[in-house]
This record gives sequence, structure tokens and C-alpha cells, in this order.
Amino acid sequence: MNISQMYIAVAIVVLMVIALLIFFATRNKKVKKLTPLAGLAFGFILAGILFGEDRLIGYSLMGVGVILAVVDIFRNRNKTI
Repeated sequence: MNISQMYIAVAIVVLMVIALLIFFATRNKKVKKLTPLAGLAFGFILAGILFGEDRLIGYSLMGVGVILAVVDIFRNRNKTI
């Protein structure tokens, strides 16, 4: 097993431990569902990452996603669970 495979194996183990910790920490708490506007913002940010080779398109899509996320935060800040 070479060194890069060791790094990948350690990273997978660490991610599994983090996932288990998050699972046990949030097991009994209510989880808010993703709003449609937040989902759209998430999609724009992912598209910006995917089309990141062309900086203008990538940064534009990420910017739109961040703006939508901020709008969603301000719209939902006074609402309770």
C-alpha cells in the first residue's frame, strides 16, 4: 500500500467518525427541512463549482447562490421551528 492510498484510507476513516458523531449528536433534535430557496441556492453554488474552469461563469453562479442563500436567511430569521 503506497502513501497516497494510506492518505485516502485515513481520510475515509476520519469522515466516517465525523458522520457518526454528527448522527449521534443530532439524533433526538428536530432538523429543519431545506427550503426551496435554499435548495436553489445550493444548486447554484454546486453549478459554480462544476463550471469553475471558466472563472466568469463559475464565480457568477456562486455569487447568485450566495445571494439567494442570504435572502433565504433574512426571510426565515424570524420564523420558529
